[in-house]
Amino acid sequence: MTDSTKSTASPFSFKPYVEEQDEEYMSESQLKHFEAILKNWKAELMHEVDRTVTHMKDDAANFPDPNDRATQESEFSLELRTRDRERKLIKKIDESLKEIESGDYGFCEACGIEIGIRRLEARPTASLCIDCKTLDEIREKQMG
Repeated sequence: MTDSTKSTASPFSFKPYVEEQDEEYMSESQLKHFEAILKNWKAELMHEVDRTVTHMKDDAANFPDPNDRATQESEFSLELRTRDRERKLIKKIDESLKEIESGDYGFCEACGIEIGIRRLEARPTASLCIDCKTLDEIREKQMG
């Protein structure tokens, strides 16, 4: 995979958390684990933003052929849409980091139960437990 086709940055380059026996949910070590994941993910996303800006400055050209111009504009448009999605993700990461600081991280915002370590490792910005998320998706599907 080349630099220009690199997929969206992800937090999945970490060692899974190994819980100790009788460890309290969202203990200090668990919170540090997720804080490191979130901060690393954010740093990777920010690096991609910087790379995009550099790429667009360096590779922008005024091609005489309309097809070449259209291809370049299409590539830039796709890249900007990807960065916009990542910008929204950075906002979610920041919200999750604030939840870690406030002590609310890891608990479902709808029902208050534990989201779960493995679910949070799969989706560190998850704010709903699997049951509430499933119900949310069913409602969304029915509405439209």
